[in-house]
Formats: sequence, structure tokens, C-alpha cells
Amino acid sequence: MVLRKTTCLKRLGGDRAGEESIGRFFANPKVTAAKIIDSWGVRTGPASAGRHVLAIQDTTEVKFPTTAGHRRGLGPCGHGRAHGILAHVMLAVDGGSGAFLGLVDGEIWNRPGKVTIPVRRRAACDRESRRWVDTAERAKAVLAPAAMITMIGDRENDFYGMWSRIPEPGVDLLIRVQQDRLLAPGVVPKGAGGAAPRKLFAAAAAFPVAGTRKLELPARGPDRAKRTAEVEIRFGTVEIARPVIEKDLTLPETVRLRLVEVREINPPDGADPIHWRLLTTHEVNNEADAWQIVSWYQVRWTIEQLFRVTKSQGLGLEESQMATADRLMKLTATALKAACIDMQLVQERDGTHGLPASHVFSEPETDTIEALSPVLEGKTERQRNPHPRRSLASASWVMARLGGWNCYYGPPGPIVMHRGVERFHAIHAGRLLGSILERDVRLD
Repeated sequence: MVLRKTTCLKRLGGDRAGEESIGRFFANPKVTAAKIIDSWGVRTGPASAGRHVLAIQDTTEVKFPTTAGHRRGLGPCGHGRAHGILAHVMLAVDGGSGAFLGLVDGEIWNRPGKVTIPVRRRAACDRESRRWVDTAERAKAVLAPAAMITMIGDRENDFYGMWSRIPEPGVDLLIRVQQDRLLAPGVVPKGAGGAAPRKLFAAAAAFPVAGTRKLELPARGPDRAKRTAEVEIRFGTVEIARPVIEKDLTLPETVRLRLVEVREINPPDGADPIHWRLLTTHEVNNEADAWQIVSWYQVRWTIEQLFRVTKSQGLGLEESQMATADRLMKLTATALKAACIDMQLVQERDGTHGLPASHVFSEPETDTIEALSPVLEGKTERQRNPHPRRSLASASWVMARLGGWNCYYGPPGPIVMHRGVERFHAIHAGRLLGSILERDVRLD
């Protein structure tokens, strides 16, 4: 998939025999989406060693075209107006350098139909929201080599079970607020009216403005162009109370957290103003700490980029015509991993993150890359590979050179990298074949 930039079986296989081979792989009952997901973190865990890891999780809907007579076993998604599957993903990013370390864990599922029982009447184990806690718990084992873990989620991740179960020494949470929660009395300072706020949003508004700053906001589809926003920041300590409707009475009655609020000042006409309320278990003692929390939360955009590369702006997952929901789930698990590798290659082209080549390539592939590097170097200093041997940056340099980059006109983009990877795989296959033939000659 990384090579062909597609999930179409015909294009992946190259010929009829290749298409049938890939089809048999996804049809094999011993191949499951869960097993593919289990492999996501095999290289991510070691890459996290000694780092502060931002473990970002989110859910995306993968909508596949269907007709009334050909649903392919797909359940409802998109508020019941479409059919497809859902993919919940956690990925890891280095909190210091911003390096994309890879996928950690997740879940992929197909809804059997419309659920008629209200969420509040369902046990926690029967709610889809359990995926946030389950994924976070499994991620602790995958990311055990990390020095520190900060788990980041958007508003859907804001529920009491997450705050009360997941944090532990070395594992913190940073989540955007969805609910205006009831607070425990006596924690938030009294406001101008003389009484302490009883709800979370009022507490945020009562904190004094600590400073202002300009934030760069990336484009998000046709509805929001890239722009710079001037924002003000507030922060303080709050203690949220266990919801009255919470059925699990073993959870603590209150949880003490830090609240950081970011509000845009004078947004441009027609723009949706930025207003983030962020809860975290990290200590926030001053303005610098508060801005650091905002900076970490902004990295959450990486997971949205992953979903884009997997779908319409990359591998075209939603265009797949696989016949069954089970096979589409396996295909989705594979496509997410392929999109991850694609992003890592482009990101590491300048070598700023210091990742090893083994993070993406196997040992034999790295050997081929090392053999190619001196052959691809030119006579000038700019045409020499400047990166350490067996690093991912060095591998990216080789892929770019194979793709036609001449080292002079700007950094290589995804198309150049794609051409290089395609050519590399052909060279590597030829090198392996040559090694086999040489061995056979020696045996004769």
C-alpha cells in the first residue's frame, strides 16, 4: 500500500495472480483486524524509549458506497445516514521534537444495527465509549519504555471514567472539555460576586487572564482556511465531582485537575472563534506551563492528518469494493498502518527527529538502503547524504534520490517519495533474488 498508494486489490496485486493472492489473505479467517492492530505497536514501543510520548487517540468513520440490495454486511454510521465501519486509533508523537513514532493500539468495529437503548441505561462495558479506556489501558504496556506518557483526546474523550481510572505515576491525561461539570465545593476561588463557581465553565471564566499569544491554526477542509489567531489564556485548579448518574460507585467521589482555557480575541469576520477548555492531570503552576499544555494539545492535529492520508487524500480507503464488512475491517487496519509509514517517511526527510531506519524498514531493506546510498551521491557537497547511517532520515534521502530529487530544489514531497519507494522495492527484490541465485550457485 505504501508502494502503490492505494487500497485497490487490482492495483496492489499488479496482475491477476497478485490480486487473487491478496484477496485470499484478507479472506483468510485466521487473519483478523484485531491481530493486525496488535502488530501496530511492535516498533512504536521501542521507539518510545526514554521519550515523553504524546499518545493521541480519536475515532473516524469509514463510509463505503452501498445500495439497498448490496450493504456488504456494513452497519450504520454517520448518524445512521450512511453505512461503513468505525476505526478508533491511538498514535504516538514525541512530545519534545514532534516526531511521529507510529501507531500504538486501537479498535475497528462494525455496528450490527441501530441501538435503541439510551446510553445512560447501558452498562459501561456495552457502550462504545469504553474504547477510550480500553485503548488507554493497553497502550500503557506498549509504551512502557517511555519516560512519560500524556494521553490526549478531544471532547468525546471527556467522561468521568477516563479521569478516575487511567492516570497513574508517569501517565497523564490532557482532554478537551465537553461537559459543563459540577465541581466539588471549596476548591475554586470566589469570583467577583463573592461566591465560588459551582460549574466548570463558570470556573474557567472566573480565572484571571494570564497572557496572550498568537497561534497558527492549520486548514481544516473547505470550512476553515489556515490562519493566525490571537488568543488569551486562563488557568487554575478545579475538582470535578462524580456525576450523579454514574452507576459505578467504586469510582472516587471527586478528581482534582488543572483547567486551561484558550479564547480567541477579535476573530475575523465569518471565522469560527477558537475556544478551548482543556483539562489535564499535569501540574500547571504558571503561564509557561499553561502554554505548554496548549502546545501539546495542538499536536492532536496529527491524527486527523493520518485519517486524511488513509482516506480521500491518500490511499482512497473508502473507494474499496471488497465484498464483506469483515474483509473491509482487515483492510482498514492495514491501510492505517500504511498511511502511518507514508507520513513518517515524509516527516523525517530533514532528519530532525533522529529516528532509526528500523522504525519503518526491515534489516534486509536497511542493508539495501546502505548499499544504495554511496551510489546515489553526486560530486558536490549538496549531493551527498548528510544523515547518519541506518537512520530513517538517511533512508528518506535515498528514497527521494530514487524518486528523481536532485538535492537542489526544495525538500522532496510525497509524490517524489512515492516514486522512490516504488523504485526501491524493485531494486531490493532484485538484490534478494541475486543473493538467492548466488547461494544456489555456491551450493552447486
